[in-house]
Amino acid sequence: MDHHPDDGPVDLVTALALARSAEIPGPRTPAGSATRAWPGPPVPLTPPSGAGAGAGAGAGAGGGGGAGDLDVGALLRLSLAAADKAGRLRPASSAGALHPVDTTVTTGPGCSLPPGRYGYDPLRHRAHRLDRHPGATRPGLTAELSVTVRRTASQYGHRAWPLLLLDTGHAAAALVLAARALGAGEPVVRLRGLTGQPHHGLAEVYVPPPGAPAVGGSRVPSPTELLARRSAPPPLRGVPSEDALRAVLATAVREGGDLRWCAAVGPPKPGLLELAPDGRTLRRLATGEARPALAAWAAGQAWIAEAGAVLLAYGCPTDADPPHIRRTHLRAGFAVHHAHLTALRHHLAARPVGSWQQADLGAALGGAPGRDWIVHGLALGTRHADEENTT
Repeated sequence: MDHHPDDGPVDLVTALALARSAEIPGPRTPAGSATRAWPGPPVPLTPPSGAGAGAGAGAGAGGGGGAGDLDVGALLRLSLAAADKAGRLRPASSAGALHPVDTTVTTGPGCSLPPGRYGYDPLRHRAHRLDRHPGATRPGLTAELSVTVRRTASQYGHRAWPLLLLDTGHAAAALVLAARALGAGEPVVRLRGLTGQPHHGLAEVYVPPPGAPAVGGSRVPSPTELLARRSAPPPLRGVPSEDALRAVLATAVREGGDLRWCAAVGPPKPGLLELAPDGRTLRRLATGEARPALAAWAAGQAWIAEAGAVLLAYGCPTDADPPHIRRTHLRAGFAVHHAHLTALRHHLAARPVGSWQQADLGAALGGAPGRDWIVHGLALGTRHADEENTT
């Protein structure tokens, strides 16, 4: 088993304080394997020719269960599978495209895989059977999300832990959206404590089989939408319309738990906008150009100063305990992933921004220091780098 000191126990309060500081990370270190070396025999997730694909028909991956079963292959293809040999291009965002999230799935009745516990290999899109007899198992699938710290720490050093939590939130959201696209019952997301060595369990997503009560109200995504979600390369210029900003903010507020949300915009009326209590209009939180300060806070990424808009999640005070830190960062990643999909539906280019140093937004707005730190962001624009290079 690949092991590294960074994968040991963590003092999350100290880790977050260090990540928020101005201290520069040290030299890069080896990232190790891009996926866990799962024991057990590999199980292909693509059905044999002519086999029924169940609920995932047409999504490009299957499992081989009966008609109406939850298609485990399709679910994982739409949420976590790598689309390139290097393993960088995946439906879920990750800082530095390092993808530290590892996934085990436990299947019960109503799935295309026989009941059991499996480790998922996103590079080869296959499962490894870990346990044929998981005990009493409810219908459907439970995905357990853990992280291999070494992958993210190899590039970001002491700034890794907030990014690991955000990445896990993105992965959980990707599974939820894939389940909805396949017509499964409404998923349930649960947070977990930091456990074990060398891998840290952080969250689980339970997906009921098709036929269970489904979500109401939210637009169901299509498989094509989910596979098209990519982080646009900078620069991201062009101010989004008010309708697009309102939709992105509304999505973030709906999915973001107890975090607060706003969007920084530039001329002609620079400032911070937030969703009004009626949920249908925008109101001004602050006046003045904030994007250059955001660029400095976001690890000095200068291109953010010219982004069309920047969605911001903030909260998680300095005195937050580990459960609060986990909850807010996981929820921020979860919400930004949903907001990213909303941005694409409004024809915006978007890129998550996860690394923030000295980003005390509350203090900058005249509030008490240490109460409202930026936790996550999503840069938005009406055009992206490829279009910039052709004009």
